[in-house]
Formats: sequence, C-alpha cells, structure tokens
Amino acid sequence: MSTAQIETVTSSADKAKLAAAVALLLAALVSFYLLSDQGLVAQWGALLVCLVLAVVVFLTSLQGKQLIGFGRDAWREIHKVVWPTRKEAVQMTAYVFGFVLIMAVFLWLTDKTLEWLLYDLILGWKK
Repeated sequence: MSTAQIETVTSSADKAKLAAAVALLLAALVSFYLLSDQGLVAQWGALLVCLVLAVVVFLTSLQGKQLIGFGRDAWREIHKVVWPTRKEAVQMTAYVFGFVLIMAVFLWLTDKTLEWLLYDLILGWKK
C-alpha cells in the first residue's frame, strides 16, 4: 500500500448533492411537524421518504462513496481478526479477575498498615 496523501477535490456537483441531502433532512423534519394534523401515517411516511431520499443523495456524493469504501475496508479488517477461543477467553478473564483480587488485597493491606502507622503509632489515636 502507498502511504502518500491523496487529495480529493470536491466538485460543485458533490457540493450540490450534499446541500440537497441537508435540504431533504430539513424537509423531513418540517414535514413531520407540519403534517401532524394529517395523521400518523402521513406524518411518518413523509419523514421516512425524505430521510431515505437524503441518504440516497448523500451516498451518491463523493463523501458518501468514501464512507461506503471505509465501511468495506473496516468489514474486511474485521474478517482478518483472529478471535480467541472460548477456553482462551475464559482463561484471560480468570487472569484479570485474579489480578484484580490480588491488587485489592494488596491495597487494603497497604491502607490498613498506613492507618496503623499513622493513627496508632505516630499520633497515638487509639480507637
């Protein structure tokens, strides 16, 4: 793979597509509230139609195509991951719990030792 930076130039058509997608999003919100007297079917229908159109218009723009490419690359990378077996996952979880338990006991003992040193020996505050 190349590590060179790739510069993309956004054309006026892509800017128009993004503006249209934003306008459709706003139209979805406005139509949802303006059609409240027409019933739920008309209200939600207009909202969903405008949202679907906004997504379709966005995905045809350069940024939408880049988003789709990013999603494909991410999905490809997920397939490359070597997931642990159940036995390995249980073992690692047991190690983590064991370490947490040991650290909790260590910190508790440290706290009680410092409490005994400071309050009982140095300050003489007997409980």
